[in-house]
Amino acid sequence: MDLTGNLTSLATHMAQTRQQQTAELAVLKKAIDQQASNALALLEALPQVGSSAAVSSAPPLPSNLGQNINVVV
Repeated sequence: MDLTGNLTSLATHMAQTRQQQTAELAVLKKAIDQQASNALALLEALPQVGSSAAVSSAPPLPSNLGQNINVVV
C-alpha cells in the first residue's frame, strides 16, 4: 500500500512538474520574441547610412579628425 501511494505521489508530482516546465518555456519563448521585436524596432529607428536625413542633421567634423592614432608603448 505504501509503495502504491508513493508511486501515485511521484506520478502526480512529475505531471505537475511537466506542466510547470511547459508554462515556463512558453513564457521564455514569449520573452525572446518580445526582445527580438524590440531589437528590430531599435534597428529600424536608426538613420540609414548615406541618407540625406542622416547626413544633413550631423554637423561637419574637423578635417584633422581620424588622421592620427595615439599609441603608448
